[in-house]
Amino acid sequence: MAKFLNTSATTYYLEELIKGARERLILISPFLKLNDRIRELLEDKNRMKIDVRIVYGKSELHPDEINWLKGLNFVRTSYCKNLHAKCYMNEESCIITSLNLYEFSQVNNNEMGIYLSREDDAATYRDAYEEAQRLVRVSDEVRIGVEKVSSGETQAPQAPQPSASVESVAEESQDSASNGYLKLTTARLATGLGLTTAETFEKLVAGGLLELKGQHHYLTEKGKSAGGSFRKGSGGFYFLWPSSLTL
Repeated sequence: MAKFLNTSATTYYLEELIKGARERLILISPFLKLNDRIRELLEDKNRMKIDVRIVYGKSELHPDEINWLKGLNFVRTSYCKNLHAKCYMNEESCIITSLNLYEFSQVNNNEMGIYLSREDDAATYRDAYEEAQRLVRVSDEVRIGVEKVSSGETQAPQAPQPSASVESVAEESQDSASNGYLKLTTARLATGLGLTTAETFEKLVAGGLLELKGQHHYLTEKGKSAGGSFRKGSGGFYFLWPSSLTL
């Protein structure tokens, strides 16, 4: 039977849920900011080679935290636009709650939550799992890409061109129509190549079509010659590529 959780109970059950994951762990939270205890638990899941998916709507990680996250091979992050849900689940249990993952929420706020068991609440758990899986599918998998920069290093004075992890399909279609031929966002290009968006960005950098400086990708002259372009739309910054581009 479902259990009601107050602030302290939600924190306790969330920790137990993460520790109890043996096959998979899904953490859905609008803010990607992790306290020390959650980081410790995720490191342990990574050592156990547990498949961990974190879906977020906004990252508030510092460079040191980003480099730490990049070192966890079995923890994958996905960006989901307009995300407000907070749901945490493993293969046996689920928590739907107002609690974010970051420490301020756990210490200072008054929270509520509901705990579901796959064994005792099979139908509700299944519905929650299917919705969590849908959010994973519609979100765009990204590799956090900020490198730690020493105080003696400086970046070239260029206007920032943020990596287009989530790109506008509507703007893609409009841009394609105006040019008279099909151009794809990096995410759409990745789908056609059978790659993740992160892998496609890596190949674009390796092929000299993009250049990575700090946390931003920049279109190179080679990329422009290959038909690549850079756009700013209502959904943010994104790149467009010819549909015939091969990597």
